Amino acid sequence: MTAVSKHRRTLRLWEALALSLGLMGPTLAMAGNGQGVIDAVGKAVPLVFVLGCVGVALVAYGFVRLTRYYNHSGSAYALVGATVGPRAGFFAGFALLGTYLFFSVCTLAALGAFTNALLAAAQPHSAQPFQLSWGVTVVVGLVLSGVLNTRDTKIVARVLLAIEGIGVVFMVVLAFVILGTGGAPSTGIDFSAFTVSGTSLQAVMGAVVAAFLSWAGFEACAVLGEETDDPRRNIPRALGGAVLLTSALFVGVMFVQTIGFGTDGNGLEAFKNSGNTLGTLGGRYVGLWFALVILFTSVMSAFASHLSAAATASRMIYALARDGFGPKRLAELDPRHDSPRNALWAVLAVTAVVDIVSWATGRPRIGTGSAALDSYFYFAVSGAVCLMFAYLLVQVGVIRFIATGRVTIPRYETVVPLLGIGVIVAVFYYNVKGQNSLLASPFVAFAWCAAGLVIVFAAPGLARRIGTMLTAELGIGSRNDAVTPASTAHQEA
Repeated sequence: MTAVSKHRRTLRLWEALALSLGLMGPTLAMAGNGQGVIDAVGKAVPLVFVLGCVGVALVAYGFVRLTRYYNHSGSAYALVGATVGPRAGFFAGFALLGTYLFFSVCTLAALGAFTNALLAAAQPHSAQPFQLSWGVTVVVGLVLSGVLNTRDTKIVARVLLAIEGIGVVFMVVLAFVILGTGGAPSTGIDFSAFTVSGTSLQAVMGAVVAAFLSWAGFEACAVLGEETDDPRRNIPRALGGAVLLTSALFVGVMFVQTIGFGTDGNGLEAFKNSGNTLGTLGGRYVGLWFALVILFTSVMSAFASHLSAAATASRMIYALARDGFGPKRLAELDPRHDSPRNALWAVLAVTAVVDIVSWATGRPRIGTGSAALDSYFYFAVSGAVCLMFAYLLVQVGVIRFIATGRVTIPRYETVVPLLGIGVIVAVFYYNVKGQNSLLASPFVAFAWCAAGLVIVFAAPGLARRIGTMLTAELGIGSRNDAVTPASTAHQEA
């Protein structure tokens, strides 16, 4: 059984790209991912994003190469399972599932923070502007997510593209305005933001996880491998396109925001304490109307990112349940829209519990000044660390894939995934170094991934079932062998 029935129209390139861009949430990333690293790196935020861009580009190579041969709704689960083995594949899939679950949680927290930033901006003359409890926005977001994500994927894709398109246009306009005015009067256009001046390499490398967080989700379209037209061509294009389209945007906009606030102490403090940096700068450099528009697109971007995270997590759960992990009901499809509806309900239930508990207890607290943003950063970083485990195994998989010599890929290309592994290991090291709490975000991610390892070794029968299913679904000759040149993408049963 596959994820799509024969009668359903397959998705096109732009629809696959939309899922990746929706989960990445460019407007969300630029409005909310800089504040959390100011204390660690000061004005070197743009440098953090340059290093993140390089790391993500190296990682993307592995996904692009492997999806030319394998397409499956399990994404890294299948890519690693086919090239390294079923145990490693399950571990990669479990880590990736943790990523999307954490992202489903954190994006609704961001929705609450951005909604209140919008409400505050809309009441400029009020000493105590009306604010919504972010627990309320979580409930509203969950209801809308349940409605949209159980409809045709094409509808969701159009919503995502429309939201992000508007946000990106306004970001670019704001960037040109800030550059045209010369940045903050106190510090101007300060290119030392691309250096480690005033900070340390350790601090910068430790903060790179926040940059990875901004690109996290570029691989989301891989879960549509069974639903996309000509997936061996369109999925790699969508993966590469998502990274290329956002690389210059993210580095450039983060630099412009840094100089827009100013690289001195007062400017960095304002940057850190902004509930939505794009909205704050939009009001300062253009006007209230511009701030309101860009704040609205940020709210919608957070919701769009949640839509994509929930949709992607549900397909991961579906793929794992289809191959024997979890209740069989999670591997059932909605007969009307061919979507994994039961798996989606499971994702939304987990999201609801975690977000409501976080809202009710006011924890975690990491010092952004906003309970919703604290929750966003905490779970977002946890998800990003889980994601890097999956990225690491994909790099190992593509190295093994090339090393077999069964495909016409030059062996010297293995240097690319090797460099990707180096970046990931360095980020792991600098994120763990100096942590003094077992409840810190990296350790939460490690605990999730450790649970995946326990399952792998405690249930050997699961690995055998996964190997058998992947052999059938991906058309490989042996569950432990890499693909041969004659191998094809997953075909519908």
